[in-house]
Amino acid sequence: MQQNRDSKIDNIEFNVTSIERSKAFYGEAFGWTFVDYGPSYTEFSDGRLTGGFTTGEPVRPGGPLVILYSDDLEKAQRILISAGATISRKKFSFPGGQRFHFIDLDGYELAVWSAESPES
Repeated sequence: MQQNRDSKIDNIEFNVTSIERSKAFYGEAFGWTFVDYGPSYTEFSDGRLTGGFTTGEPVRPGGPLVILYSDDLEKAQRILISAGATISRKKFSFPGGQRFHFIDLDGYELAVWSAESPES
C-alpha cells in the first residue's frame, strides 16, 4: 500500500543534454540505478529517492525541477494562485499522468503532478 503522498515532494527531474552521459556520470559517481522510459526519459534511483533525467526540456542551469504530487491538480493550482504563485506552464498530459508548473514567490519554478486515475 502506498503512503499518502498528497502535497509531498515526489520527484526531482534533471533536464540534461545527454541521458547516456548523465547515467554514466551518476552511476559511476554515486552508484545510482536507472530505468529507461523511452528515448527522452530515464528514472534514476539512489536507493532512497527516485527522480528523472529528461531531454524533453531545455537544460536549466541552477538546479533540477522539484516535483510535488497532488491528489487533485485543479485544487492544488487554485491554492497556489491564491498563495501568490504564478502558473508558468499550464496543465499537460504525459504517460501516466498530468502536471503543471508554477513560480513561487522567490522565482523558483516547481511542478505539481497527479497520476491518471484507473478509470481514465
